[in-house]
Amino acid sequence: MSKEEFPGWHGTTIIGVRKDGKVVIAGDGQVSLGQTVIKGTARKVRRLSPGGQDVIAGFAGSTADAFTLLERLEKKLEATPGQLARASVDLAKDWRTDKYLQKLEAMLIVTDGKDLFVITGAGDVLEPEHDIAAIGSGGNFALAAGRAMMDSDMDAEAVARKAMAIAADICVYTNGKLTVESIG
Repeated sequence: MSKEEFPGWHGTTIIGVRKDGKVVIAGDGQVSLGQTVIKGTARKVRRLSPGGQDVIAGFAGSTADAFTLLERLEKKLEATPGQLARASVDLAKDWRTDKYLQKLEAMLIVTDGKDLFVITGAGDVLEPEHDIAAIGSGGNFALAAGRAMMDSDMDAEAVARKAMAIAADICVYTNGKLTVESIG
């Protein structure tokens, strides 16, 4: 099967919400190949503890590529404990300039409870406006829904769960089987 004929993997919606001193990252469990759901319970949100410092990461894109990036991020955090911003920038630099890493197809949302970043292969380390970020196939739906709820009485986890439920209702590549991790 040529690359042009390959239907392509789809799936994943990841959201990060920071509200009232708590940060939550939630991700759905769906992985699709073309129009077929291959798996409904994938775990795309992970807790890392490099050097004893808790960091939560969610990923969209190729799983193997994301794990490669998470391993690199852990090494960066071990070299610069407690400095998520610096480790994220160093990872983005490597990702952008290293010929091997340039081919990786994934995006990350990471937090240490204080900072919240989206890291991309284009060399971006973005701190989201409005304390909410989303990536993946249903990311724009989750982002819009989450932003609409940020002024409500809901806590960070409730906002993330409701935004993901709305995204799952709209995006065929997103399901309601969530992995949720919080910090702070």
